[in-house]
Amino acid sequence: MNTDPKPDNPFRAPSHPEQLSTDTNPQQIHEHGNPLDTMVNQITHGDCLQVLRQLPDDCADLVLTDPPYLVRYQDTSGRRIANDDNSRWMYPAFSELYRVLKPNRFCISFYGWSKADRFLSAWRECGFRPVGHFVWVKRYASSVRLVQMKHEQAYLLAKGNPPLPACPPADVLPWKYTGNRLHPTQKPVESLTPLIGPFSQPRDIVLDPFSGSGTTGIAARQMGRRFMLIEKDAEYYRAAAERLRNFQAQCPNVCLSDCRIIRQITPPPLSRRRAYLPGPTRPPYWIDPYINLPRLEFVILSNCSTL
Repeated sequence: MNTDPKPDNPFRAPSHPEQLSTDTNPQQIHEHGNPLDTMVNQITHGDCLQVLRQLPDDCADLVLTDPPYLVRYQDTSGRRIANDDNSRWMYPAFSELYRVLKPNRFCISFYGWSKADRFLSAWRECGFRPVGHFVWVKRYASSVRLVQMKHEQAYLLAKGNPPLPACPPADVLPWKYTGNRLHPTQKPVESLTPLIGPFSQPRDIVLDPFSGSGTTGIAARQMGRRFMLIEKDAEYYRAAAERLRNFQAQCPNVCLSDCRIIRQITPPPLSRRRAYLPGPTRPPYWIDPYINLPRLEFVILSNCSTL
């Protein structure tokens, strides 16, 4: 949960063209034979405790989420986060996430540092094992009290014993301010893509049960993954649904079928590996070197001028 009070700064991002139906609700899921058919590449409006129970076991490849921090947060405009005032949801939610996550896969969860003991206790009780920790460094203080609060944080949790990623990310990363236009704790896409690449494969399903403004869905599509989003708050759900529709409309000619293997090489030493990210002077495509195979394969998503 990001608590930045800075002025608004609208987010702009390109899109992925596969059709996104953003009107899914728990009743539609119940009426459909296969819940995945109604949830993949869509955002569902509902309580994640109810929605997750309708999903089959071992259906998600990666969980990436930003749950309530248990700090009763309220931004300067008065916006709040549902269930940020209690921890009753923690064990039921993460227990369901453990069930639907495939064996030997990862869950990445942001958390409130002042409630770290509660989060760690709930995660371990559900079966997750902390295996890594990320810190995003801000150039500004989101709050000043005893200290200047200039970072965000998340744990890397394992279900079972996942294989090591081909290109492990750094555990200290930069943070880009979003303006919190769509959600009071809106995460930047640029902070999530470096995690989705190493800990999932192309076309994998990334699940976020506390999706807020839909950032996880945008980041997943940029990395050539599918997603399943759940959001309880009606206002944030509508904002995320509109954001996903706009994302799709901005780049209608790109789809996962544009991903193709162009060459296969022996991975360089870890000290020499790095991500190739798009930029104003770089070609109009992006390269994902994070595929966990015996030999590192490069995948190009063509026709996307900006990510």
